[in-house]
Amino acid sequence: MIKKLSIITFLSVGALYFAQDASVIKNTAEIYSSSNYGGTAKFNSMAGSMGALGGDLSVIAVNPAATGVFITSDISGTLSVQNNKNESTLFGKSFQSDYSKTNLGQIGAVISFDTDRNSPWKFVNLAFNYNSKNIDDYVQTPAANTIQESVTYTDSSNNSVTDNLLYNGHAYDRLGTASNMSIALGGNYDNKFYLGGAVNIKNADIQQADFFQLKMQNLGETAYYNKQYTPYNEVSNGISASVGVIGKVNNNFRIGAAIETPTIWNIERSYTEYGLNSSNIWVSEVFDESRRLTTPMKATLSGALVASKNFAVNIDYTLGVTKPKYSDPGPLPNGDESPEHQLNSYFSSDYKNTSDLRIGAEYRMAGFRLRGGYGIEANPFDASSLKSFNSTGNSGANSYSSLFLGKRQTLAGGLGYDFKSFYVDAGVQNITATYDNPFFGGKYAVTANNGFSVINGDGVDNSTSIVSEVKNTKTNFFVTVDWKF
Repeated sequence: MIKKLSIITFLSVGALYFAQDASVIKNTAEIYSSSNYGGTAKFNSMAGSMGALGGDLSVIAVNPAATGVFITSDISGTLSVQNNKNESTLFGKSFQSDYSKTNLGQIGAVISFDTDRNSPWKFVNLAFNYNSKNIDDYVQTPAANTIQESVTYTDSSNNSVTDNLLYNGHAYDRLGTASNMSIALGGNYDNKFYLGGAVNIKNADIQQADFFQLKMQNLGETAYYNKQYTPYNEVSNGISASVGVIGKVNNNFRIGAAIETPTIWNIERSYTEYGLNSSNIWVSEVFDESRRLTTPMKATLSGALVASKNFAVNIDYTLGVTKPKYSDPGPLPNGDESPEHQLNSYFSSDYKNTSDLRIGAEYRMAGFRLRGGYGIEANPFDASSLKSFNSTGNSGANSYSSLFLGKRQTLAGGLGYDFKSFYVDAGVQNITATYDNPFFGGKYAVTANNGFSVINGDGVDNSTSIVSEVKNTKTNFFVTVDWKF
């Protein structure tokens, strides 16, 4: 089950095992390659499907042509309450975690300029919008004492003692926020075409830990083993550009199209490395590194039916045109491939072009607004084979269709009231996903001050993973206040 680590020398240039680190793979797809950064209550209650309708500040991130739809200046702010629940199940036993956070989910404004009435350009508008969401994620997996290894040590009386090391639980903890600020220019051409372009500035702040616990069956002592190179902190900045168009086919039908360039991310990472010091004691040390990541180009097609002044429905389809790619610094001094090279190889072979389908509708009755939406986002990873344990503690190659991330489904709804000069909206989203959660495999270490009394620190290289099934449910609430002037 467990192999002892060879001595880890500090001042290493790279972290070879990053390439197989589930958290790095997961974050690349879920955080850095995602288009979902939250938004207004109206936008979220329609599942983010407004690409051909426009008229909402958060739509700018999907199709900047939405900027041209405004006929008045507008400013809005959104308060969001995000609840995240994970249920991790291993061999019939489950553990649930549930927590909520409140934050500023959106703030933005558009300045509308009424042009010369003789010009076909009816309005030229300048807008900015900031969307933000929590990316906290805590997954705790219960113990499974069938996963064990026999160990022999010398006790205080100099006797040789044999005991069993039992797997006693695992925790993955991610804290942070992700945001997108779009600065857009859009125009209304003859009330038939709406054009727009935007610069998108993105940020992510991630703090992450990954550890499991082993217990000595007879001695009763426990120790926490940290994943090599964790905990780590990342502060990342990205930039992309987008252009879009919305066209009126007639009074009832609209079509829209937009494209966003790949996002170029600069990632600054501070990570913890474990190794043996000159006294042959396991200790930890913190190092810094920089990475550059290019995430996929995206294309969005939209269609809307405006059946009457009271009812409208919109469909958006977004496709990731390219794949994530890290800048490769070349081989390590010891000749090994860089972690970035290995990550690129994985994404090239096992990452699919992502697709996201959303539908949203709005019904108006006097000042009241009733909204609903549905969305489905495909799993970006192919099925993979992984050496893992079964419930009896035996191991073998097993196939998993939803490693790291699963298919995500969104149900949404909301209400609003238009007071003419300002309006208030409220919305709720329920986002669900089920995925296979691999851990335990790879390199872990425990320092001397947090280990067994009979073992002076320890490092292990686990050749076999433990895989739990995680059911994730996000329930998000939004309240937006908007003023038109």
